[in-house]
Amino acid sequence: MPRLQIMDTTIRDGQQSLWATRMQIGDMLPILPKMDRVGYWAIEAWGGATFDTCLRFLDENPWERLRSIKAKTPNTPLSMLSRGQNLVGYKHYSRDICNHFIDAAHRNGIEVFRVFDALNDIRNVVDNAEAIKEHGGHFEGAISYTMSPVHTLDSFLEYGQALKDLGADSLCIKDMAGMLTPYRTERMVKAFNAEIGLPVHIHCHYVGGMAPANILKAAEAGAAIADTASAPLAFGNSHPAVEMIVAALQESRYDTGLDLELLFEIAEFWEEVRKRGHYKRGVSSLIHMQVYSHQVPGGMMSNLVSQLEIQNASDRLNEVMKEIPKVRAEVGYPPLVTPLSQIVGTQAVFNVLTGKRWSVVSKEMKDYICGFYGKAPGPMDKEIVRKVVGDSRILPPDVAPGSLVTTTYEELRDEIGDLAKTEEDVLMYALFPNEARTYLSKHRTSERVDFLLEQESSKTKEEDYVDINQIRELVRVAEESGVGEIIVEEEGTRIAVRMPRAVPSDLVAPMASALPIAEASPVPAASGTPAASVGPAALAGTAPAPASGNESPERPGHWKPVIAPMVGTFYVAPAPGEPPFVQVGDEVTANQTLCIVEAMKLMNEIGAEEMGTIREVCLEDATPVEFGTVLFYLEPLGQPAPTPETA
Repeated sequence: MPRLQIMDTTIRDGQQSLWATRMQIGDMLPILPKMDRVGYWAIEAWGGATFDTCLRFLDENPWERLRSIKAKTPNTPLSMLSRGQNLVGYKHYSRDICNHFIDAAHRNGIEVFRVFDALNDIRNVVDNAEAIKEHGGHFEGAISYTMSPVHTLDSFLEYGQALKDLGADSLCIKDMAGMLTPYRTERMVKAFNAEIGLPVHIHCHYVGGMAPANILKAAEAGAAIADTASAPLAFGNSHPAVEMIVAALQESRYDTGLDLELLFEIAEFWEEVRKRGHYKRGVSSLIHMQVYSHQVPGGMMSNLVSQLEIQNASDRLNEVMKEIPKVRAEVGYPPLVTPLSQIVGTQAVFNVLTGKRWSVVSKEMKDYICGFYGKAPGPMDKEIVRKVVGDSRILPPDVAPGSLVTTTYEELRDEIGDLAKTEEDVLMYALFPNEARTYLSKHRTSERVDFLLEQESSKTKEEDYVDINQIRELVRVAEESGVGEIIVEEEGTRIAVRMPRAVPSDLVAPMASALPIAEASPVPAASGTPAASVGPAALAGTAPAPASGNESPERPGHWKPVIAPMVGTFYVAPAPGEPPFVQVGDEVTANQTLCIVEAMKLMNEIGAEEMGTIREVCLEDATPVEFGTVLFYLEPLGQPAPTPETA
């Protein structure tokens, strides 16, 4: 029996599960040479949520992060997690984009590609698999493990065989919610070894505490590889601690052969990072132990807690946890893994916060129900389907969802234009257009400013002198405040510095007292939308408007406000450059989509509660909103304005 090999998940899934993927590259680099000496089968370093979090929150280039990690770990293969046709995003991308992305990832340092589909729909894995094999990577096919009336050992074996037929080099049992039990693990590993014959990799989140026992039983049953994390980033929503597994298997025939003292040295470094960042430890609470009921994955749970805090609704977590299995059953028992975990979890949050089940539905949930994410594992509630889908098109079962996306790399390269300098820049834009445009604009602006400063500092004539420190300070203020343009005039020399997410210059002073915007609701610069579109309404929109007492000389009291049901970002159109959903004077029907509020990484369609006429659009496009912010005023059908006699 060969030794059990170990893949380290500390800098990807470990920090994603416990620290919401907020670890910066500077926290990782110093310890990577020691991790490179351990002898891991691989280090999971990239993919999952690390890509978009770099752009959204950390102001880091995800490709530069990958290259930096590989430079420090020359002796250990790097692994990444791909969401199949979704790659590292939350929607399907074309075959051409998949091929370019896999090629670029392999070229920049990824050797092992773990590919899963949230629905275990093999059609969503084909493009990844073919690209990985073409470019010489290790294709690890992952089975999203879950429990439901429609998920059986036979169904998992059937999917495993389909992955093998695509050329998988190894198979991963991906227990993202920590629902495996030791003897169920043993049966699965034995069955996969006997019937599929590929190396089996066990991936089990700690959550309810059974993961260490699962790994031991998996090793005894013939598993080849297991996932662990360094102790400071282990337990709770994360993975078992590597130190625990290595110690447990010492002096057995499954001995990993890893140096426990070296692992403790590495753990001491991570413990200092944890303390410095004030990060929480992984702890299993009662709600974690109830995973065998609610089936919520560790990463999903930490994100739910974070999002409920943003919505000022932390006290409603228990209600949300009870709602999740109800929503999951109503939509065909999808495994709760990205993006279905976000889609189902967000729907549960909306159902609880609004008090009206299925009154607010994300575009992504609607697309899932219509079949655009793949085939649902089980039947859906017909009444929910009718309510959500309406007249929308349902994808025929014989049409692969990925085949509908035909956008080419060349089209996107032309679209982003000079902002993209490399293939990796174009791929950032392909996956996250708003975030990439903002990131690239900011950093191209910095390059231009640096060049400008160099040019100015090289001048020798006193009359041409510009105070460079003054410019640097103004640029810093502009970046921090979001000011769009700064003009410096000195002795006839005029320098204009334009920043991304521009705000008209006449708003500079008012912005000094603007309310702060929550981190989880950034204002992305929409593709094709002028940055200067963020105007006075955007600033006003950061504070909730009253939902009653509408009377004013311009606004009759019988107009009804449509308010934001969550913290997020308001969008008037389905996509940049497209016509708005509604405009002033439009007559709307009940449940007709009026706008989108982006929250929790999903585009949530806000519908009209009744028939009427749109009388006022209160906000500019891409405005951050709080819970209760008024978005529109609607005049209900059949309710004429009150006369002086009836007022």
